[in-house]
Amino acid sequence: LLCSLFLFIFCILGTGSRCEKACNPQMGNLGHGRKLWTDTTCGYNSTELYCSYSENADLLCKQPKCSKCNSIHLAHPPSAMVDSSFRLPHTWWQSAQGIQREKIQLNLEAEFYFTHLIMIFKSPRPAAMVLERSQDFGKTWKPYKYFSINCSAAFGLDDDVTKKEALCTSRYSSHFPCTGGEVIYRALSPPNSADDPYSLKIQAQLKITNLRVQLLKRQSCPCHSNDLNANPPQLTYYAIYDFIVKGSCFCNGHADRCAPLKGFRPVKAAGIFHVIHGRCICKHNTAGTHCQHCAPLYNDQPWLAANGRTGAPNGCKSCKCNEHSDTCHFDMDTWLASGNQSGGICDNCQHNTEGQHCERCKPGYYRDLRKSFSAPDICKLCSCNPIGSAMLPFSNSTFCDPSNGDCPCKPGVAGPQCDQCMVGYWGFGHYGCQPCDCAGSCDSINGDCINSNADIEWYHEIPGLYAVRNKSEVAWEWDEEQGYSALRHSGKNVFIGLLVRETQGAVMARELRAASSIKKGYTVPWLQDGIQHH
Repeated sequence: LLCSLFLFIFCILGTGSRCEKACNPQMGNLGHGRKLWTDTTCGYNSTELYCSYSENADLLCKQPKCSKCNSIHLAHPPSAMVDSSFRLPHTWWQSAQGIQREKIQLNLEAEFYFTHLIMIFKSPRPAAMVLERSQDFGKTWKPYKYFSINCSAAFGLDDDVTKKEALCTSRYSSHFPCTGGEVIYRALSPPNSADDPYSLKIQAQLKITNLRVQLLKRQSCPCHSNDLNANPPQLTYYAIYDFIVKGSCFCNGHADRCAPLKGFRPVKAAGIFHVIHGRCICKHNTAGTHCQHCAPLYNDQPWLAANGRTGAPNGCKSCKCNEHSDTCHFDMDTWLASGNQSGGICDNCQHNTEGQHCERCKPGYYRDLRKSFSAPDICKLCSCNPIGSAMLPFSNSTFCDPSNGDCPCKPGVAGPQCDQCMVGYWGFGHYGCQPCDCAGSCDSINGDCINSNADIEWYHEIPGLYAVRNKSEVAWEWDEEQGYSALRHSGKNVFIGLLVRETQGAVMARELRAASSIKKGYTVPWLQDGIQHH
């Protein structure tokens, strides 16, 4: 019986403690190292006289053995039920005299898998009792099994002796034997023993935080005496040699070893050297007291318990964070959008990276193509000039091309860092650079026009000043003030130059000759009129 339950789990391990497949920690007595609680203990309030006896093969009573139970020599405490059954087989717990209803309770510090219970009574077994479990640390209770010599009379339930899988049984409620009688309960009945032990169905049956036995009706040993006048003393107490709660640390198939839960201190008991602890040492990239979720950087797919039937470990998958994050979380929408391939989103990307997988540089940084993207210094700070570079919307920070570091410049600004005006622009400032007010280039600082190839070209194309003119034309007149103004005012020179480009004919040549004749003292009446009009 001790080896039948969960035998298939150990068979699938194969690799021992390596836990490459579904695995389960060692089983043991969950009562070891923990305190059992009872309502009463004999001799606790006063010295009590008690007697016990057994029967022979003919159901004849042997000579009764009587003794005293007192608090000074508390020989029968609850802890005697969970000491070593092999090293200390003759120790037992005993209730107070005259008690009809008694309770035995085991409180655990975490969730454990419970497989079966074995109780060995020193007194006759109860006429009625119930085994219960809690999965929420004693807030609510559910029955595992009812025990009675008459299930219908005691609980109004069917007997599993006559009706399979009934909630009550009469198998362990006989008067005989008067001492050494067993009560056995197995949490998984044979029809369910082949199911996956980590499925939700089986978890609902096996997981416990507390186990309680309520002894509801006491019964005496009905042995017969050879002496017809003998009146053997009645047994008015409960006494139990062993209370064996078999189970294991609950790890969802992701661990083969467990450690003490923080704050848990085992109760010392005689002959006890091994305690089943409650904190799993998780494998398969899982984490948690019971390996109930994925490790911080392994949330790329939904967490699953291992499959105890097939041996599939169902381990957690690493998120692809390019070594720029230590944690990630699972997002169902992302998982579904990827066709159930990847649902991990990296948390708090470091090294100036961002994105689902920390796969790009943050605004204001660009990638150093000479390095692997997993390098901690992969993203370099943009070196954009804060005056000539465009700003991020709703921000006071500059940004650059994340692939090469080139900066987006304001109008009229040039250079990889946007730190100078383009050719033909001047006035580098917060609004960029403005176009030169010249036919060619200008000084980038103050905007003054500088030598223009176009001006020189026009000068050489101008016909000579002594070109033949019509006899009807009046001699030109231009005073020195007008000539000085025309020579010194760059805007007028520009006006004349623009006029030349527009006419492209004889008039153009005449006007340009007029402009060139200023130094000769010629007068140009139409230009004078033009100056007045413009």
